[in-house]
Amino acid sequence: MGEAPPALRADARRNRDKLLAEAAQLFAERGVNAALEEIARRAGVGIGTLYRHFPTRDALIATVYQHESEALYAAAEAMAATLPPDEALARWMHRSLDMMATKRGLGDSLKALLRERPELLTASKSGFPATVERLLNAAKASGRIRGDVELADVLHALNGIYAAPESADWRSRSGRVLDLLMAGMRQGPAAAE
Repeated sequence: MGEAPPALRADARRNRDKLLAEAAQLFAERGVNAALEEIARRAGVGIGTLYRHFPTRDALIATVYQHESEALYAAAEAMAATLPPDEALARWMHRSLDMMATKRGLGDSLKALLRERPELLTASKSGFPATVERLLNAAKASGRIRGDVELADVLHALNGIYAAPESADWRSRSGRVLDLLMAGMRQGPAAAE
């Protein structure tokens, strides 16, 4: 997904990671116009440190999006390695809501960025269905969810959840819908197939 950043000292890497985490959270909460000074303050660094790592708001937005995408896929691997397959799928889908909240916060700036850097979108779009498929197939193979659940059905449901209109309770309501989706996939005689 593009050039790797130059190697950073441990303290600089920690500062960069804190800036990315705080930016993702503030962008999700307030949108892309969240004050850069507040991002720096929450990360416990000065504004100069933010600008050394991210010389423009667009550079910060691009890196937040890339970082969040990479973290989402890494979380799938960690969950698959440590949780029962159905629980890994459920928790990862909940984790994907965090990424979606960040994407919503990035709004039009993200759309413009993805037009300029289509490789970011390509990597994200190809990775998402493949990750869902891997987690879903493991859960089906374990017998912990219905054998008749298809990848296309799950992706369709997730797209509907992600596209729901913005509201104050979007995140919590979407989490409840994901829980209903998982309950439906776990129920019924097809689960024993």
